[in-house]
Amino acid sequence: MAFQTYSLFVLSVIMISFGHVENRLNLLQLQNDIDKLKADFNSSHSDVADGGPIFTERLSSWTERNEKRIILSQIISMYLKMLENTDRSKAHVRNIAEELHTLKESLSDGSKKIEDLKDLTKLQMSDLKVQRKAVNELFSVLQKLGDTSSSRKRKRSQFQRLCKC
Repeated sequence: MAFQTYSLFVLSVIMISFGHVENRLNLLQLQNDIDKLKADFNSSHSDVADGGPIFTERLSSWTERNEKRIILSQIISMYLKMLENTDRSKAHVRNIAEELHTLKESLSDGSKKIEDLKDLTKLQMSDLKVQRKAVNELFSVLQKLGDTSSSRKRKRSQFQRLCKC
């Protein structure tokens, strides 16, 4: 039950958030396919509830649309990776995988951003050349950070002027 509910919730959030609930997508069929996948994985096993949800809990802290695109693209990639090792001869597995591929394509900019984050973690900050480059870019980075925070302040103050709270 938990796997089915969380999977459908995640897919629904993705599709609704990014306007991919179209006539070609039949949520009831997807629900049926997820039910079959649930049976394949025996996800009604008692250990499924241990430790709480793995994806839906993480979604709550990603509030901005562009932020959500990043985390959702990664979640979809993880579902696709999981389905790679599943029997693709089953129609419900193929249907779910196709829908996930379609959604992943629509979130391709999120995948690029994930790669950027991964590349940042690989930087050798103990390397003198990297340190020199970083120092040369420090002022520009701080300027961008300042631009970002001042635009948020502007938006907040504009909202407060418009709000009749």
